Amino acid sequence: MEVHIQVWQSLVIALWVALVQGRLSLFTLQLRYSPLMTSLVVGIVLGDITKAIMIGAALQAIYFGTLGPGGNSPSEPAVAAAIAVPIALLSGQSAASAVAVALPVGILGTYLYQGRQFFNTYLMKYTDRCAACGDDKGMTRSIIVYPLLISVLLYVPVVFTALQFGAPIIAQFIASSATKGAFHVLGVVGGGLAATGIAAAIYVIGKKSYILFFVMAFFMAIVFKSLNINMIVFVIFAVGIAVTFEMGQNPGLFKSNAAIARSKRGGK
Repeated sequence: MEVHIQVWQSLVIALWVALVQGRLSLFTLQLRYSPLMTSLVVGIVLGDITKAIMIGAALQAIYFGTLGPGGNSPSEPAVAAAIAVPIALLSGQSAASAVAVALPVGILGTYLYQGRQFFNTYLMKYTDRCAACGDDKGMTRSIIVYPLLISVLLYVPVVFTALQFGAPIIAQFIASSATKGAFHVLGVVGGGLAATGIAAAIYVIGKKSYILFFVMAFFMAIVFKSLNINMIVFVIFAVGIAVTFEMGQNPGLFKSNAAIARSKRGGK
């Protein structure tokens, strides 16, 4: 079985990873921790959005409980999704198998991020000089342009090479071994890691009073499965329940400042 990925596809995915890892704004910082969005981009580039999103959802569940103190993550979700999703799409394997591939790739991605931070330390001196001289253009270069350049020079060659030369080989190996059950264990382990991520997220939240909502959502998903209710309907239900709960806990939540002031003065 011959599998391959086109050069322009590898380049576009690599550029996306470089942009996300560049942390140009809060927007790209959130995308860095969202393998689901990277999976969407990969699905668009490779022409299989549905399966890419399914794989990205499985990866997202794992990283629910991942913390990044000081901006340092034990695994890079965007890098993991950028490599694992194409491998799963090329090999035709399940999301669980992709999860097993994504974890070691994400850990290797942390070394690239550490390298980016290392080079950025040299830019801090340049930034200090620009700030002392009041050089606005120099500040823009040191804060936005040069860090993005470093991100591109680090991530694009590595991710491009991994996708163009490594992903087809791994995908072909997985596809040829699937009938022999070689990746059955990885699939089972990968399927259980999502539950571990959700459990870690619940532990991080640390509020026992909210566990009931998680249990309710779980049973609602089972009961309403036969109705084929999509995620948007579930979100509407969730927002309604959350707003009702908050209004019960804090009756003045949606009152204006003037109304709150009047209530404090006795309604005058």
